[in-house]
Amino acid sequence: MAFTAAETPLHAAADTPIEPAKVLAILPHDTSSFTEGLLFHDGALYESTGEAGTSFIRRIDPKTGHILASTEIAPPLFGEGIAAWKKRLFSVTWHGGRGFIWSLPDLRATGKFAYTGEGWGMTSDARHLILSDGTATLRFLDPDTQTVVRRLKVTWRGRPVQRLNELEFVNGEILANIWMRPLIARIAPVSGKVIGWIDLSAIVASLDLHDIDSVANGIAWDRRHHRLYITGKNWPHLYQIALPQGMTEDQSSADRMHDRASPAVSAESPPTSRP
Repeated sequence: MAFTAAETPLHAAADTPIEPAKVLAILPHDTSSFTEGLLFHDGALYESTGEAGTSFIRRIDPKTGHILASTEIAPPLFGEGIAAWKKRLFSVTWHGGRGFIWSLPDLRATGKFAYTGEGWGMTSDARHLILSDGTATLRFLDPDTQTVVRRLKVTWRGRPVQRLNELEFVNGEILANIWMRPLIARIAPVSGKVIGWIDLSAIVASLDLHDIDSVANGIAWDRRHHRLYITGKNWPHLYQIALPQGMTEDQSSADRMHDRASPAVSAESPPTSRP
């Protein structure tokens, strides 16, 4: 799992700096949680978990890790990413194109929606839900109709970046875990270019995990307190990490850029590997 230069195209370069994650605080995390989505909303931490039979969406006390509310994604569905939009929480599943809508903060089922291909990670900006499916293409959805209004191909030095997983929108950038890599990509939301990397190698190494599936996955931005958190599948800790250098653009500026953005390339065929 160590980061190496051989793992092309994900290696440091002058035009896309890589910054080791700086840990500011360590909080508890449920090791039974196969984390697929993580977010803060109105000061509360929400997490979605995967695997058929153990897929839940939970509201959690971040200081203690205690579960405050929980709802199940019934088997055989495999829960994936979540995104908050006003008083609603959207969730997707790995296969079958089945999405669900939940009320906040009590997590009552209020609706369903459909999409094509696989569901991996989700987040939202001020106008859209943003969905990853394991390819290099992100889909921007209308929150009211859940229809695709834009597609964005993510690239590094002109090459597509595959295996985009859990997402978070932070200060005008889309952050994305790269499945099976201890890396978070910093993505410009208009061009799709990776403008930097956050290296989680030291955190992963400190955990000494032996399950190949216990990868880094889960990014949450506490906007109220300006704190960034990360975790992983079955990890024992939730980590507050420092914002990377240069992440200073505010969200309102990024939203204005969205108005001028043109649609990017069409979606790629989703992979069959497990997210």
